[in-house]
Amino acid sequence: MEQLSFLSVPSPCIGVCQTDARGYCAGCLRNRDERFNWLHFSDAQKHNIIRLCLQRKRRRQYAKYKAQQIAIKEQQAEVNTQLDFEEEKEDKLDFGDFSLD
Repeated sequence: MEQLSFLSVPSPCIGVCQTDARGYCAGCLRNRDERFNWLHFSDAQKHNIIRLCLQRKRRRQYAKYKAQQIAIKEQQAEVNTQLDFEEEKEDKLDFGDFSLD
């Protein structure tokens, strides 16, 4: 059973009204239809849009996190070339005088 809502669902707008390359608002992550028709949606639809915005935010945060991790690994590889496991560099390694004795 749905719970009765006595207050209307507020807009998730935070005042940063710029769209990104995919058409989502940079501030609230709503698409064009969701922004322009907000006042015409039912409360259930508004809650669903807010849920979608939270998913978009988490996806965006995860993508930034992954990009940061890749950048860190690239920086570490530049600093310590021994960690760079490219196939080209394996040919240059010489283990001829190496022994476990």
